Amino acid sequence: MNNRRNGLFRNSLFYIVIFLLVMVVIYFFQGNNSSSQSQEIQSSEFIHQLKENNVKNFSVQPSGGVYKVTGEYRKAQQTKTQTGFTLGGNTSSKVTSFSTAMLQNNSSVNEVTRYARDHNVKMNTKPEESSGFWVNLLVYVLPLLAFIFFFYMMMGQAGQGGGNGKVMNFGKSKAKPTDSKENKVRFTDVAGEEEEKQELVEVVEFLKDPRKFVSLGARIPSGVLLEGPPGTGKTLLAKAVAGEAGVPFYSISGSDFVEMFVGVGASRVRDLFEQAKKNAPSIIFIDEIDAVGRQRGAGMGGGHDEREQTLNQLLVEMDGFTGNEGVIVMAATNRSDVLDPALLRPGRFDRKILVGRPDVNGREAILKVHSRNKPLANDVDLKEIAKQTPGFVGADLENLLNEGALLAARRNKTQIDASDIDEAEDRVIAGPAKRNRVISKKERETVAYHEAGHTIVGLVLNDARVVHKVTIVPRGRAGGYAIMLPREDQMLMSKRDAKEQMAGLMGGRTAEELIFHSESSGASNDFEQATQIARAMVTQYGMSEKIGTVALESATSQQAAAYGQAPTYSQETAAAIDEEVRRLTNEAHETARKILSDHREQHKIIAEALLKYETLDEKQILSLYNTGEMPDKKDDSEFPSEKAATFEQSKRELERREAARQAKIEEKAQNSGQNSDASKPDSDNDQKPDQDDSDQSDSNQPHTDDSSDHSDDGED
Repeated sequence: MNNRRNGLFRNSLFYIVIFLLVMVVIYFFQGNNSSSQSQEIQSSEFIHQLKENNVKNFSVQPSGGVYKVTGEYRKAQQTKTQTGFTLGGNTSSKVTSFSTAMLQNNSSVNEVTRYARDHNVKMNTKPEESSGFWVNLLVYVLPLLAFIFFFYMMMGQAGQGGGNGKVMNFGKSKAKPTDSKENKVRFTDVAGEEEEKQELVEVVEFLKDPRKFVSLGARIPSGVLLEGPPGTGKTLLAKAVAGEAGVPFYSISGSDFVEMFVGVGASRVRDLFEQAKKNAPSIIFIDEIDAVGRQRGAGMGGGHDEREQTLNQLLVEMDGFTGNEGVIVMAATNRSDVLDPALLRPGRFDRKILVGRPDVNGREAILKVHSRNKPLANDVDLKEIAKQTPGFVGADLENLLNEGALLAARRNKTQIDASDIDEAEDRVIAGPAKRNRVISKKERETVAYHEAGHTIVGLVLNDARVVHKVTIVPRGRAGGYAIMLPREDQMLMSKRDAKEQMAGLMGGRTAEELIFHSESSGASNDFEQATQIARAMVTQYGMSEKIGTVALESATSQQAAAYGQAPTYSQETAAAIDEEVRRLTNEAHETARKILSDHREQHKIIAEALLKYETLDEKQILSLYNTGEMPDKKDDSEFPSEKAATFEQSKRELERREAARQAKIEEKAQNSGQNSDASKPDSDNDQKPDQDDSDQSDSNQPHTDDSSDHSDDGED
């Protein structure tokens, strides 16, 4: 309380000084302005000026027992005034008007009247003002009261903190209770995270009915930390808790605490917990807590660093002397490794929930949630899409279905079919197709044999991976790519799986060497992925006999190396690691060379099919590999908007189709002769483009991709 009073006194003194300075400046300028226009003179001086014919006109008005005289000079008069704001003390200025007061006696009035008549000076008389007191009050007192009220309000806000929209609100928290009516997210909207939801259901149940837990001596966790990769649904889980709990829910980002003003972060933390305690039971959710909860001691300012002061206050509020009864703190981060250990201990964040990547069942459930408001065709199998999207998180799956819906709208469809999802997967993985890119015949053949090399090696070494799709259509930076999916979701990778993946990645360069007896830059991404796998085998997985079963690197050490920090092992060990990585990649290269040498005929067949059809799916690849022929297929046509080489061509094609559609509608409406029947042909005709263009081509069969398991080749 004393600190608050002292703070209020200091703030009040500051604003009082500012107020006095403003008043002095205003008085000074008003004094200068008034002195340059009017002058207060004595009555004898007025008579003298009138006698010398220097007065142009004047007015006489009775006021409080005297005559108040105001007038103007014929010429501006030079005058000297004394002030304390200049160096010399005196200032010289010119005045054009004057004011004075005269006694109400006959001799003075007669003298003034005689001089005015002699010099033909205009004289005017005014009646006595009956409301002079109220005019003075209005002119002088009310502005003063207005200033006093204004600064009183400023001092009150400075001492009490103020609220939103007020002047001194730097130290106030930006978090406000979430309106439960506006938050429509519930646990049913969160799919693929059943175990995580069960952990949070306990928090919601405790807030609603704590007696069941208190009777057994249980204490609800004071903090829940949600950690996991980006896009897995951490913030969505927090919104679901807010929607289910029905208690005040305060949401704020970690970056909102830290500002350029020193002490603001700690003040906002105090204010946030004060608001939450007043409305207990309540929940505080801090998104991206790593912005404020990083390990202490890393900053240049040491203990006086602003971020560390904010973290210290957060630690005290979560588990200090005062306690935080009835307040549960939830936080989300994807960098839990950089958080301060004091923040992660029991008593602060008792429960740590890992929100990881969903498995195949979780991906199917997520797809069902995001497809509720999307009309899907009968050929769309969400279970199959879930199998084809290993490694995808909730945000990726939502984006996949949204891209499919955009493609279906572009194709003038009323439903999203498998070809739309197929093209959407390619867009999510590698970007839109660049069919109008000019590619030479030699380069196109190189890319075709390169991708066919990946395909043949993947077909032979198919214990863990299955070749799903291969294409030479340029997308993004890739001139072509082959997609190889795992047979099932894998949590572990064996040494054999790693070697097979490396051999598959080396198939492209090996095919170039065998067919064209040259090398191209298209295999750079293959080498990068193969080297990463080989280095992880040696330094993290202990799969090298020469190095042994030791862990020399981790994710943290790799990040440190990226910032220029030296590794923890010796130079001799580093040389041995490089030698082992080179040996593993060379072995993979030789394995790919042997496979392609033994399957030259199949390699050539698949490469020629790629040159003809550009894209091959799993069924077509297996048919070419086993029989040498393409499977039977329907005579499908591509969508004209995607077949067009330029935007102008696709726009003209869509306009032509729309004009033809409108012409058919008008023709049917005229034939029916009834306005009520005019909408029926419209609904029938809307489906005709879908029937004509339901399947784009063999290159748009359903597929998916694991972003870490496909190779982008033929880079520009």
